[in-house]
Amino acid sequence: MLHSSDPAAHRQRASRTRRCLPLALAAAAALLSACATSGTPSGTDLEAMHTHHTIDYIEFQVTDLAAAKQFYGDAFGWTFTDYGPDYAGIRKADGDGEVGGMLQVPDVQTGGPLVVLYSSDVDGSVRAVRDAGGKIAKEPFEFPGGRRFHFVDPSGNELAVWSER
Repeated sequence: MLHSSDPAAHRQRASRTRRCLPLALAAAAALLSACATSGTPSGTDLEAMHTHHTIDYIEFQVTDLAAAKQFYGDAFGWTFTDYGPDYAGIRKADGDGEVGGMLQVPDVQTGGPLVVLYSSDVDGSVRAVRDAGGKIAKEPFEFPGGRRFHFVDPSGNELAVWSER
């Protein structure tokens, strides 16, 4: 492939590289970590860890990784695996693997899919979000399956929390 000498094209390639490189590095680090702790996973090991065509991993963009980890740790008790200064994996509640990650970026683009968390105590979760510095976007409300509320994290991501009560 010939590279253009056009400065705008060069800036565009550099911008794509800066956005994609952390994701590639995080994926490689996660695989290396899995191999180091449990040997090289076989195809059947990986299949047992994942379900075909289901949501497997949610990645949040955040503007301040340390602040995001502090917020989600305080509000929901989440723990993290650091993969360098710009990425952290969100550990499963049982500590065995990850359910998602957080990528530090200069600006967060909001308005994507709504991530909905489960809580056994919606009112307690509202207090925890407020105490951790989050903003309530929609106060708790009833819906046919129970109750839920929406909040905005310190980076501007909107999430929801629901309970059947």
